[in-house]
Amino acid sequence: MTATSAAAAARATVYGYPRQGPDRELKKAVEGYWKGRVGAGALRETAAGLRRDTWRQLADAGLDEVPTGDFSLYDHVLDTTVMVGAIPERHRAAVAADPLDGCFAMARGTQDAAPLEMTKWFDTNYHYLVPELGPGTVFAADPAKQLGELAEARAMGLAARPVLVGPVTYLLLAKPAPGVPADFDPLTLLDRLLPVYAQVLADLRAAGARWVQLDEPALVQDRTAGELAATERAYRELGGLTDRPELLVATYFGRLGEALPVLARTPVEGLALDFTEAGAGNLADLAAAGGLPGKRLVAGVVDGRNIWVNDLEKSLATLGTLLGLADRVDVAASCSLLHVPLDAAVEHGIDPQILRWLAFARQKTGEVVTLAHALSAGAGAIAGELAANRAALASRAGSPITFDPAVRARAAAITAAGTHRPQPYAERAAAQRAQLALPLLPTTTIGSFPQTGDLRAARADLRAGRIGAGEYEERIRAEIREVIAFQEKAGLDVLVHGEPERNDMVQYFAEQLTGFLATRHGWVQSYGTRYVRPPILAGDVSRPGPMTVRWTAYAQSLTRRPVKGMLTGPVTMLAWSFVRDDQPLGDTARQVALALRDEVADLEAAGTSVIQVDEPALRETLPLRAADRPAYLAWATEAFRLATGRVRPDTQVHTHMCYAEFGDIVQAIDDLDADVISLEAARSHMQVAHELAAHGYPREAGPGVYDIHSPRVPSRDEAAALLRTGLTAIPAERLWVNPDCGLKTRGWPETRSSLENLVAAARTVRGELGRA
Repeated sequence: MTATSAAAAARATVYGYPRQGPDRELKKAVEGYWKGRVGAGALRETAAGLRRDTWRQLADAGLDEVPTGDFSLYDHVLDTTVMVGAIPERHRAAVAADPLDGCFAMARGTQDAAPLEMTKWFDTNYHYLVPELGPGTVFAADPAKQLGELAEARAMGLAARPVLVGPVTYLLLAKPAPGVPADFDPLTLLDRLLPVYAQVLADLRAAGARWVQLDEPALVQDRTAGELAATERAYRELGGLTDRPELLVATYFGRLGEALPVLARTPVEGLALDFTEAGAGNLADLAAAGGLPGKRLVAGVVDGRNIWVNDLEKSLATLGTLLGLADRVDVAASCSLLHVPLDAAVEHGIDPQILRWLAFARQKTGEVVTLAHALSAGAGAIAGELAANRAALASRAGSPITFDPAVRARAAAITAAGTHRPQPYAERAAAQRAQLALPLLPTTTIGSFPQTGDLRAARADLRAGRIGAGEYEERIRAEIREVIAFQEKAGLDVLVHGEPERNDMVQYFAEQLTGFLATRHGWVQSYGTRYVRPPILAGDVSRPGPMTVRWTAYAQSLTRRPVKGMLTGPVTMLAWSFVRDDQPLGDTARQVALALRDEVADLEAAGTSVIQVDEPALRETLPLRAADRPAYLAWATEAFRLATGRVRPDTQVHTHMCYAEFGDIVQAIDDLDADVISLEAARSHMQVAHELAAHGYPREAGPGVYDIHSPRVPSRDEAAALLRTGLTAIPAERLWVNPDCGLKTRGWPETRSSLENLVAAARTVRGELGRA
């Protein structure tokens, strides 16, 4: 096909869409089901209604092909586990008895069966449930969900493309099941898995699917020769099937690199590539490989992970270059729009000047349609849209909101000495032991306590003007008093104030820093029914005044035990916000770190002896390619040290991380130079403790013994067993006892019982150590 005919054939599509609904209807229905207020039928009808509304909206916007199968009640990787029949043994009876409850049991656990491990989806803040596989895993096709959703879309008269997690990515994301040797490679199951995918593809074809999308984002990471060979084998086998739809292999989040020619020479009919800044290099690689003759290319030219308006002229230039490199070029966002909020048009509280710079999922869909129209009909067909787009881009580039000379001057004045604590750790540890006088195996929590309905209602009442600031603050003080009293009674050693005043660990700070914008409706799924509203980083960052000192000091006035000051670190502030794309991330991180540095100084001056600066996103933001990691880790660890590097030696600096592959960043954890780090470890069975030990980590650590993302209450014996496992890797004098993460999403009854068991477990093991 010529470039002219390829342009004329251009179509618009997306790989996936936000699931929650405009008012988070899905969250409310699922949580209502868990609490027994919503029946299974009502939950399914709510989900079906959300799917119908989404597909109709996408079709009305001008998409030529809508995705199906990307919708999930909890997680699309969990859905894939069900589709291929890889149900863990401990959950099989529950799934057989009731598939809906069984799936939720795999996600959340039950009192008798632990959930699947949860970790980050590549370098995003979305969490997926990790498949558990072993040599004895038997796969069996169960495509009921995928077939049902395809039938729903076809009944609406829509051209639908089912979306599946590809077999290679599924296996590369999996881990050995409990009891399986740690060196077991799930990819060895590929030949056993491919017939299941073949069956699913045949069923989808029979149900009317013309195309099926197989997502293989794992291929944008560094892959071994063996993994690439397995990829080629997989797609030669699936592409060689006669009873199947046409196959679109979708990759995103980066440059495909060495996997590009591997996929190009397989008999699949289409490839989807990322052509945004994240996928820099894909265009040159595609040209160098001679393009994709005879294949469909879906070009991800609209950024699916950030919220800034697209540069339409730049995207059109990229698309114009691509026209000669494939048989057909279609236009898409760079990845599923799951990672952005739903609609910027409902954000009435944002300055209209700034609002024109923003594009959420609905606006991005419009950009995709506009670009496809221009590609097929010529740029003149969108002259008005191009003019408006140029004006929006110029408005942002020239706005004083984006530039603060004082902030930039302060950041430029930083020296290397300002990013390191002057005292060695051994000297600091001795000063902190004298200051804090903590027992062996000290107990603490990560920071937040349950955010009750009363607390959320109080914030809503304050926003609506139904209560005044004075009444609201008294409610916060009452909650802090209750949290402190409970911790003292339970016997915790280092306390927290519970963060009742905080709506979110990032948004709370963003609302008090210049340069950030907060949304009212910009919800994005983090995991399951957990949604967050990432702030928007629009300009240079500074701190007008103290953000946490008053509440921390009040909590400390209620107890003689140390109360931790709680801050969110600079990397996490960036990772869980929509960051600016007009300057390097390291420059923005330095600005945030300087703002936090001022807060740390004020906390210390107010008498806070333990300060925790959380960095759960340090691993999440790690570049997918190893070559890009050293530069990132250099500015990321420098930013943390910049925020914490000026405290006294007897002030104990903590940090916290959760739900990530920590083995990839153990040296970076060391380079933070925090005195204590707490990490998720319960679901991964203390794996991180052994990774720290193997590295020779010299400071204190608290690998979690209580999985807070499950409603089950760990027993004292269970927590003690995990603690003993931790002691095989970390000496008792450097081991802390804590949950995996904050308790914001848990209820008070389970929180009380779990923490009481945690303290009892610590006392039990202290006694054993004393006898030893």
